[in-house]
Amino acid sequence: MYYSYKYRLKPSDAHREELDRHRDICRQTYNHFRYRLGEYREENGELPSMTSLRSELPDLKKWWNDLTDVYSKVLQTVVERLFDNLKGLSALKRKGYGVGMLKWKPPREFRSFTYSQSGFKLDKKGGRTLLRLSKLGDIPIRLHREIPDDAKLKQVTLKKEPTGEWYATFGVELDREPPTKPENPEQCVGIDVGILKYAHDTDGYAVGSLDLSNERERLEREQRKLSRKEYGSNNYERQRRRVAKCHADLKRKRRDFLHKLSAYYAREYDLVAVEDLNVRGMLESPSNSRNTASAAWRTFLSLLEYKCERNGTHFVAVEPAGTTKECASCGVSTDKPLWVREHSCPACGFTADRDANAARNILSRGITKVGVGRSESTSSESPCDSDGLRRTPVETALPVDTSVSAKRVVEAGSPTLKREPSGER
Repeated sequence: MYYSYKYRLKPSDAHREELDRHRDICRQTYNHFRYRLGEYREENGELPSMTSLRSELPDLKKWWNDLTDVYSKVLQTVVERLFDNLKGLSALKRKGYGVGMLKWKPPREFRSFTYSQSGFKLDKKGGRTLLRLSKLGDIPIRLHREIPDDAKLKQVTLKKEPTGEWYATFGVELDREPPTKPENPEQCVGIDVGILKYAHDTDGYAVGSLDLSNERERLEREQRKLSRKEYGSNNYERQRRRVAKCHADLKRKRRDFLHKLSAYYAREYDLVAVEDLNVRGMLESPSNSRNTASAAWRTFLSLLEYKCERNGTHFVAVEPAGTTKECASCGVSTDKPLWVREHSCPACGFTADRDANAARNILSRGITKVGVGRSESTSSESPCDSDGLRRTPVETALPVDTSVSAKRVVEAGSPTLKREPSGER
């Protein structure tokens, strides 16, 4: 299993200068080999292989003295990065997008370089942890969480954020088999994501969206101040860092909320069903695209998927079409505009919150798609139908959903502070 661990570096001023110099040398190397690709295409009519380009590095060092100051593996990863970008363009072209050639990398767009396989080591000395980098020296690192003892460090990527902070991201390989997913999952949940309520699940919990209005107002104020600064001046650079800091705060708070919410569902349930949303298509819509982007649904689903894999939980993404229209009790489809937040079935009289009804349909489709069984203990203890859905009889309607604020998720690490027994939820 392969994981990433990200940590904050604490370089001195001298280390910052060297890090920036190494980063710029890698950027120039990238641009040089990007130019060589064009020469190869003109001469031979086709692109060279990655191996043939990397073989030019020893000769390049003979007249470009700065390359000898950078670890050789780092330069090789720069060539690999170039070919990875080429593959990305090819994939977009196959999907029908109009793409051109790779662009030159200016300093602001080339922010990282990678040590692969060798040239780096973590070392604890004198009560602090140091990251030993070949031809760069020892840089203090803030290890806010320990890397497992049986983990193999495969690579480390050093990246400079727009705020000026440096981070190290370790690629870690763990020699462990992923947990076995249960054949008869007992705890199953369907999740419907939205904007007014971020997540509405089949257990009756409605998690509120994260309120970032204060952070957005602060960002807008700092952005207006930046527009009044003279471009390129010292005041402009200081204000630019303040704006970058506002963007970073927004990103961190949002990801902290998504990490904790996804970890809760992956940890507490044996099967998690969600909608396979086309978020990119939603962002191209002229209406409500800002709120859709701020919700970061695709990020949430990606985090939830890998955490379910890590915890041995079934993760299934189902077709989203019709989950809101269909009745979770009888299956009759009823059209309703977006402003109608209550589902009321004209066929069977079943009433529920619009999102709660969609969550139940998502779970029903997920169980059908995965094709897993249900344990006898679950079917006897829980009011489930044959499809595994927990339902309340139509005549008594649904219990009132429990609303949970996003702040509670961020502070407590889960939507609820106390879990009820599985048979009583």
